[in-house]
Amino acid sequence: MNHTVAAIQMISSPTVADNIATARRLVTQAARDGAGLVLLPEYWAIMGLTDSDKVRVAEPLGQGPIQDFMAGLARELGIWLIGGTLPLASDDADKVINTTLVYNPQGEHVSRYDKIHLFGFTKGSESYNESKTIVPGKHVGTFEAPFGKVGMSVCYDLRFPELFRAMGPVSLIVVPAAFTYTTGMAHWEILLRARAIENQCYVLAAAQGGIHPNGRRTWGHSMLIDPWGTVKSVLAEGEGVVAGEIDLGYMEGVRDSLPALKHRTM
Repeated sequence: MNHTVAAIQMISSPTVADNIATARRLVTQAARDGAGLVLLPEYWAIMGLTDSDKVRVAEPLGQGPIQDFMAGLARELGIWLIGGTLPLASDDADKVINTTLVYNPQGEHVSRYDKIHLFGFTKGSESYNESKTIVPGKHVGTFEAPFGKVGMSVCYDLRFPELFRAMGPVSLIVVPAAFTYTTGMAHWEILLRARAIENQCYVLAAAQGGIHPNGRRTWGHSMLIDPWGTVKSVLAEGEGVVAGEIDLGYMEGVRDSLPALKHRTM
């Protein structure tokens, strides 16, 4: 049996209510088209005019309009909803935890992953430093879906293959992201395909994709990649849905014909 999954691509704004409305529309579209698991992008709920804007809307775990929305929508549509990332309150009043929360079809919060690797980049006038407003996570995140184990990562994590090895064998890796246009053009697809090839699993990436009100341009190119490294579906820029099937028989065939996971020595 194949399982349909979908990634949502957004161009999130500084207004949480507007982003919730967009997410509702796109996730509902994905579910109506048959997706049983839907992934939102990083920072889907807010892309502020400044980096500190997300601190002001941070929620404690288990309560708040962003979490209430995700739980309610998963239950309403009867899907697994992976909430991209949202800002969770931390022990530091000036920083948040950039967190992925997973909800099952009953709307129950069943798993969590806090982004471990924090992005830093400077080239000319373009500069980013997530450590100024984010507390890094410490633990690998996985959960069991109907088609097998899912490994969780966020954006900059993609550059650290040891994280994905630490997940153990998985059927799917999810990558909610807000890659910059500059780094995305150079590295996004090749890194996603590498993670699929070396782990012999599906990779579902949900990206921000366009020019935001804060002036930042994100790369987009949300996609689904199969265990052979083939891009099965992609959306370059703009809002929308990328969908495709998880074929466990095909994945096992790849692993049987090229048993690289069994050949590992370290």
